[in-house]
Amino acid sequence: MILSKQKPWEEILSYLDGENNVFILGCNGCAQASGTGGPAQVEEMKNKLGEIGKKITGSAVIDFLCEKALVKSRLRNKVEQLEAADSILVMTCGVGVQAVSAAVNKICHPACDTVNLGGSRGEWRGSERCLECGECLLDYTGGICPLTACTKGLINGQCGGASKGKCELDPEKDCGWELIYNRLKGLNQLNKLRRFIAPKDYSKMMPDVKIISTSHWALERTDQKEGG
Repeated sequence: MILSKQKPWEEILSYLDGENNVFILGCNGCAQASGTGGPAQVEEMKNKLGEIGKKITGSAVIDFLCEKALVKSRLRNKVEQLEAADSILVMTCGVGVQAVSAAVNKICHPACDTVNLGGSRGEWRGSERCLECGECLLDYTGGICPLTACTKGLINGQCGGASKGKCELDPEKDCGWELIYNRLKGLNQLNKLRRFIAPKDYSKMMPDVKIISTSHWALERTDQKEGG
């Protein structure tokens, strides 16, 4: 399971600034279990955005947003609603946001941050990966994670060693920032590259002490008795 938490309301609104028409996409998998992107949360988000004047062109809750083929299949009957939207608000983990961004040619905003549980959980059969950084940057990079797409994990553009669209450290691998540039260019959002992203707060990539004491940390954990 990948645990997520909703981003602060003000941050979500900043992503939607200047956009009046929004399509909301939720996930019946990990996001529902996390209480961040299931049917109830999607309905709540629709109401909140509607109250401030946003038009919800449509919504959907898909079993697993991390599966691109499933996303494409489930959204086939939502084409008109998607076309009417300025963007998609994706209520799920980082893997899901990346998968939706790759599957749908539309601006995708992350509504959640992925919570670090330790170990390696942010993986799927596709190429999308999540480091559970607790501070999702996908809104600024066209839905391509700079921490995983870039071998060096750079967050403000490519290094000087990139050559002909390939990574300096792995000539067989596409430069992550080349991919980000091309994605943003296709979405007419190259202006986002002018934004300086502050250095990561790596403390957010450490498991929260409160989580370690719950079943989210280890399902096989036997809770200690008081005084034990």
